[in-house]
Amino acid sequence: MTIPVVRFAPSPTGRIHIGNARTALFNWLFAKRHEGRFILRFDDTDLERSREEFAASIEIDLNWLGIAPDLTVRQSQRFGLYDAAAAKLKDAGLLYPCFETADELDRRRKRQIARGLPPVYDRASLALTDEDRTKLAAERRRPHWRFRLDHRTVEWTDLVRGASHIDCASLSDPVLIREDGTYLYTLPSVVDDIDLGVTHVIRGEDHVTNTAVQIQLFQSLGSPRAPVFGHHNLLATATGEGLSKRSGALSIGGLRDSGVESLAVAALAVLTGSSDSVHAVASLHDLMRQFDLSHVSRNAAKFDPAELTALSARTLHALPYESVRDRLAAHEIAGFRAEAFWLTVRGNLNAFSDAADWWRVVEGEIEPVIEDGGFAMTAAALMPDEPWDQKTWSVWTSAVKDKTGRKGRALFHPLRLALTGKEQGPELAALLPLIGRLKASARLCGHVS
Repeated sequence: MTIPVVRFAPSPTGRIHIGNARTALFNWLFAKRHEGRFILRFDDTDLERSREEFAASIEIDLNWLGIAPDLTVRQSQRFGLYDAAAAKLKDAGLLYPCFETADELDRRRKRQIARGLPPVYDRASLALTDEDRTKLAAERRRPHWRFRLDHRTVEWTDLVRGASHIDCASLSDPVLIREDGTYLYTLPSVVDDIDLGVTHVIRGEDHVTNTAVQIQLFQSLGSPRAPVFGHHNLLATATGEGLSKRSGALSIGGLRDSGVESLAVAALAVLTGSSDSVHAVASLHDLMRQFDLSHVSRNAAKFDPAELTALSARTLHALPYESVRDRLAAHEIAGFRAEAFWLTVRGNLNAFSDAADWWRVVEGEIEPVIEDGGFAMTAAALMPDEPWDQKTWSVWTSAVKDKTGRKGRALFHPLRLALTGKEQGPELAALLPLIGRLKASARLCGHVS
């Protein structure tokens, strides 16, 4: 395989959501699996709606997901390339001016539908004479510019959908330049793919029809070959609701702020709608080894957003200490006991921030909950001397059981409340040595410690 060059091309007009992350991850994982390059390209030719703050948030979101671009470009800085390509198409007679207004085109489409004809642009503007164009210009009509399609069937082998084709005679000649002279998506995208050497275009299935047009554009602009295309199914909620940057639904920033693990977002985004079941992954490298576009289903990719919470917890429970060392340090959880602490509490965390609560149980002060003062004092008196290890809990509770006759919940629950102030939590056999004899004894006596 040619060393792949792929691109993720968001418009900075809103916050990216988990569906956008799916496309970004598909491209990044594909590139990294084949030792290729990943380009972040901001499609910001719409200068009115594009915002720098959205571009910045997209870069932050990708970084949180673990995606580091090899190159970042902005279309707003590349208009010279698009102008040159447009001039080349005009000189070849492939980009022609059209003067119909939106209302006129709408009426024409309705007449075609009423007559049982497909609502395809009839190329009426090609019949205009120079005199006609001069007259229209005098009426202060400004043209939009359409690409003249060759009415033939375009075929390609899709990385996801297999053998694909579109009869371009069924399509309207696409508008590439608006009346105000600004570019729509298609021309700048093709020009950039040529200039940046993009070899594979992996994107949502809503772009399938665009592919035939773009392949013809590649050829018309003199590209020796078009990229290899792959069109994956789109991510939707369990009820079939689509996602939008403008609505902010399931935005990556929102998920991050809610405490969801980035690896859980990545696993759900990539594995949903494929032959691989959604499961927790240990790293993006782990996900990369499992990723295969041939596993992506042609059926709808529906997921339950509530599944993210459970998947995030399962992800946390399996994370090794090395992967969270810096995150723990950011919560001032460090030192020689940090690793033992993490391995003790990780299985009880719903969100990473919960670790700080348990560190306070170990290192800080808590208000102990004493159900039976006499029982607690007896337990304190039977507490063995240090050093402690994970066998200490069993030795100690056996002694308390023999002395008090308590067993089961009646024995263990009041000890947990006194030592941690919580109803549930990590195994006390592992937690008790971290708390230490001094704090444990004070808490059993009802002291804040």
